[in-house]
Amino acid sequence: MSNPKELRYSKEHEWLSPAEDGVSAVGITEHAANALGDVVFVQLPEVGDSVSAGETCGELESTKSVSDLYSPVTGEVTEVNEDVVNDPSLVNSAPFEGGWLFKVRVAEEPADLLSADEYTAFSAG
Repeated sequence: MSNPKELRYSKEHEWLSPAEDGVSAVGITEHAANALGDVVFVQLPEVGDSVSAGETCGELESTKSVSDLYSPVTGEVTEVNEDVVNDPSLVNSAPFEGGWLFKVRVAEEPADLLSADEYTAFSAG
């Protein structure tokens, strides 16, 4: 499993893309998707919602369990991935591409986000 170098990662297993015009995409890592098993339902924040770094902002339900979704940053949700809402299996099949969950206009980014190498070491531990 390789974690894309351009992304940053939270210890809750979410990833954050580089900002474009102040907006970043958020998803869960391949490690988290594999741990969850087959994702069958996603509950995402709504456009316009405020999210806070480290706080719950949704849920992912799999055949194994229900897991909270945490926001890696503080900001305002600008878009949700309707493709994932309609086909939650995208979280498993393409966690870093088509399986992104929502986009957020970043107001504040915590200092503890990890690089790809740091996250790889963290998730292996």
